[in-house]
Amino acid sequence: MTRLVLVRHGETEWHAENRYAGSSDVALTSRGLEQARSLAAWAGTARPDAVWCSDLSRARRTAAPSAAAVGTEPQVDRRLRELAFGDGEGLTRAEMERKFPTELRAFLADPVGAHLPGGEDPAAAAARFTDCLHDIAGRNTGERILVVAHATVIRLALCRLLGMPLKDYRRRFPALGNCARTEIRLRDGDAALLTFNTPIPGLP
Repeated sequence: MTRLVLVRHGETEWHAENRYAGSSDVALTSRGLEQARSLAAWAGTARPDAVWCSDLSRARRTAAPSAAAVGTEPQVDRRLRELAFGDGEGLTRAEMERKFPTELRAFLADPVGAHLPGGEDPAAAAARFTDCLHDIAGRNTGERILVVAHATVIRLALCRLLGMPLKDYRRRFPALGNCARTEIRLRDGDAALLTFNTPIPGLP
């Protein structure tokens, strides 16, 4: 059995305007850096056995203080990066409505079967992310691991692990806060959801 604490990175510069970041490398805000420090304070008490993160800088910068708090280096894996939103990268929903309204409406109705134009197949993203989680669990049996990643791909992975339709990820898991904890247990390939979207105490 392995317990994985899945955490969305801290606030980025695109959050204020609700822009789709996806695979774009967007910097953390000062608030996002403070959230990373709050996560590190939690890690210093919870003492996860290892810290893993996406290769995107917002995840790496969020993970680094927690890794330092437990005396380790973050393990970086590209499979943990966010779903790529293609032509929607860097845009707000209103901007997408102006640029490709038909495709946006299809995406909102079924974000997996009609993903954004030029974007990554969400089913493939869920598969690569959960494959990485299973690899982490296999390498860290009996341990508790902190995994810093991204909102959409975490929610897709939860649906895949828990046997829910991927297209329902926005409905089943409507929000995931910055640096909030979602903890799962993996045992022999089976998953259990222990907590979802739990804020870090004192999170700004």
